[in-house]
Amino acid sequence: MAIDINTVEEAALEIMKRAAIDIPEDYSNGISAMQKTETGKLPRFVLHAMVDNWEAASKDRRPMCADTGVPRYYVKMGNHASVETGFIGIERALRKATADATVAIPLRPNRVHPLWRTEHNNNVGINAPEIDWSFEPDADWIDITTVHKGGLFGTDYRMLFPGDGIDGIKRFVLDGLIAFGKRGLACQPAIVGIGIGGSKDTCMQLGKQAACLRTVGDRNPDPKIAELEMELKKLGNSIGMGAMGFVGSSMVVDCHIEVGYTHTGGMPVSIHTFCLSSRRATARIHADGRIEYRTDPQWFTPYTRRETVEWNR
Repeated sequence: MAIDINTVEEAALEIMKRAAIDIPEDYSNGISAMQKTETGKLPRFVLHAMVDNWEAASKDRRPMCADTGVPRYYVKMGNHASVETGFIGIERALRKATADATVAIPLRPNRVHPLWRTEHNNNVGINAPEIDWSFEPDADWIDITTVHKGGLFGTDYRMLFPGDGIDGIKRFVLDGLIAFGKRGLACQPAIVGIGIGGSKDTCMQLGKQAACLRTVGDRNPDPKIAELEMELKKLGNSIGMGAMGFVGSSMVVDCHIEVGYTHTGGMPVSIHTFCLSSRRATARIHADGRIEYRTDPQWFTPYTRRETVEWNR
């Protein structure tokens, strides 16, 4: 049964609204836990103000932050899913939902041409919104996730080498977080995503996905990577910076790491911070047209993280 393309557009518009207005429960719980441990007066005030702001946004059904970021989509296609008008139809529906959401919610029209600064006042343009695709075996549904992430700061990349090891990664991450905090380049407390390996572009993608597409408390299935996630979270909260850069201990809500096989001579690393709004929402569209909404993208699956070919186990 082919999924109606109008259902895709309906779901995309709805998750745009949810991402802009409603804070994900996992992030909210993470902030609540930080309220109990933060000792600094000013960052504690900021944390309480954040919660008050979220409650007001939810009650008034208005965006939780004036800067609504740059909307983008992550689409996971079940291998057996079929959609009217195909992939081109999905792309068109997502672009139209973005334009409609910019007016209806409203979202701030943040997208402009990089050289001429022209805009269409709808967050749609050349290569905007971005749409990343992934696939899942033995499924006839489509998952559509939207992420509204700030598009300016809170990101860095460095080509390390195998000899730098885990200590080199720790130093890079701590240097980055300190620089973000001192220069006001991130809205912390943040979910920190770290990409390790792959090519340069893959490394950046992995770091952003780690920050935006995993929930607070989720651990990498590799126990050694999971241990490193927890260590980096602890280190990030020990540098003396709290909410919005004030002196405190609430820099990192959680730390997520994703890896990719890389060139033998290098160890590229990227770091990304997902701002204090942590705007994401997901819709699963079933073959019969049912739509289920959630805030956990479930982007990383055993199939996504598969390590080798099926006939070489």
